[in-house]
Amino acid sequence: MVPKSAFLAVTLSWVLVSLSGALPYYFSGYFNSFTDAFFESVSGFTTTGASILTDIERLPKSILFWRSLTHWIGGIGIIVLVIIIMPSLRIGNYNLFVLESSLQEKIIPRIKSEGYRLLVIYISITVAEIILLQLGGMNTFESICHAFGTVATGGFSPKNDGIAGYSPYIQYVIMIFMILAGTNFVIYYFSVLRKFRKIKLNEELRYYLGIIIIAGLVLTTILYLETPRTLEHSFREGFFQASSIITCTGFATTDYLLWPPLGLGIIFLLMFVGGSTGSTAGGIKIARHIVVLKNIKLIFKRALHPHLVGAIKINNNHISETNNNKILTFVLWYFIAFVTGSILLIFTGMDGASSIGSIATAMGGIGPGLGNVGPASNFAHIPLMAKYIISFYMILGRLEIYPVVILFTQFYWRKYSL
Repeated sequence: MVPKSAFLAVTLSWVLVSLSGALPYYFSGYFNSFTDAFFESVSGFTTTGASILTDIERLPKSILFWRSLTHWIGGIGIIVLVIIIMPSLRIGNYNLFVLESSLQEKIIPRIKSEGYRLLVIYISITVAEIILLQLGGMNTFESICHAFGTVATGGFSPKNDGIAGYSPYIQYVIMIFMILAGTNFVIYYFSVLRKFRKIKLNEELRYYLGIIIIAGLVLTTILYLETPRTLEHSFREGFFQASSIITCTGFATTDYLLWPPLGLGIIFLLMFVGGSTGSTAGGIKIARHIVVLKNIKLIFKRALHPHLVGAIKINNNHISETNNNKILTFVLWYFIAFVTGSILLIFTGMDGASSIGSIATAMGGIGPGLGNVGPASNFAHIPLMAKYIISFYMILGRLEIYPVVILFTQFYWRKYSL
């Protein structure tokens, strides 16, 4: 497949799958319009978790199961996309983050067999969570739906209260599996191959776990000192929401809009972190943040030592100047798209906080946002045009901007032919 066909195929596949996935919703009679059905479908397949449903529990189990299944399908789809397809086509510089050169040589020529192995890992994690949730008293149907939503870092729940109505045990189990789902699946591939040294030396994994721990501890401290919560309750809520936002899952055990301002501010900042590359999580991704930080560090070093020749590496992979610029450009494009989308939503009549939160959560694939679209609310009330804008941004964020944006450039269509 030539690059032009690849960009078009990757983008159209998500659009067409979302259109097809909207049909069960639309014909069920529980959705007010095809727009709402399409929004829910896009949210499912992109593993975002934003919903227009006001009363989830009134839907039949068949629709609730399909709703959760779209998450699970989208999750394995994005894993195969970013671990196998994008690196082979050099889309988004995933070959730098996900696979080292030796592993690319093994995986890419054997897409079918390695795709099967990734599927086995994905299913195994799902089954393990289902079993642990059932041990905590959750019924089989809800265990399956929540496992689908967790492993895909999606966030759809068959309950109106989401995870808030379940026991602390259930919340801890889901928290752990959110973290596992936000981890690069190549780490699990290394585990199967018993290459534990590579796991230990994985730089992105260390940063990923470190950010979760630091954010969780800070939120725990804020909740414990500034609210009447007990230490355990503060710890559970702080770490759950930190894990949920960083992994872009979007499950909530509380309405974080009611938290102290500092806690809410941290939640908003975490929306721009993202999980690990090669995982089902969305967002900018930890690896790109590492590259940005190393660039900043190098700038300061060169300010003190003008003749310093520095190299940027991640996971022991040297990043060329060209690829380094591409990564920095991606981060810049991410924030340009975020600002543009927020302004567009304001023009549709949405308030500022809701507009900013909606685009941040759509691009990051998180689910709940800020303002009138927080964890205790939904997207049912937003304007019609806003639903299509957010749907576009969910796909834009899921496909990492470039495959979508490049289709709208004259240069792309004029220079290349199918």
